[in-house]
Amino acid sequence: MSNSQPLPFECTIEVRDACLCLHTQRAARALARRFDEALRPLDLTNGQFSLLMSLNRPEAPTLGSVAALLAMDRTTLTAALKPLERRKLVRVNVDKQDRRSRRLAITPAGRALLNKAYPIWRESHAAVEKRLGDASADDLRAALLALS
Repeated sequence: MSNSQPLPFECTIEVRDACLCLHTQRAARALARRFDEALRPLDLTNGQFSLLMSLNRPEAPTLGSVAALLAMDRTTLTAALKPLERRKLVRVNVDKQDRRSRRLAITPAGRALLNKAYPIWRESHAAVEKRLGDASADDLRAALLALS
């Protein structure tokens, strides 16, 4: 097949029907919209909820460890932290052991918001799992984990 010839429409149909990336992106967008809507009364997005939850640890994690957990690059994570810092929900501190490193701390206001958001997330999450019907949420999680 020459590069100057149009790709047959059957190829488009094949990608539409079979592409795991496309189907995963569509599902991710639908889930993101669902959780964004549920968390909107708290002025929180699903991404911000996940970020706050990732900081809910006994010790303040490093920026690098949170970036790895959330599968984000450090620059994207730093940008995502800015609105949470402005709202005084998180603090970015210099690591006392390694001054080149940063530690991310959830503030008391961030913990209070997370306490309000968690029941909303649980309810929304239960509704999503129920929509899976006979499909196993555990199997889906395992499959997604295998891909990441």
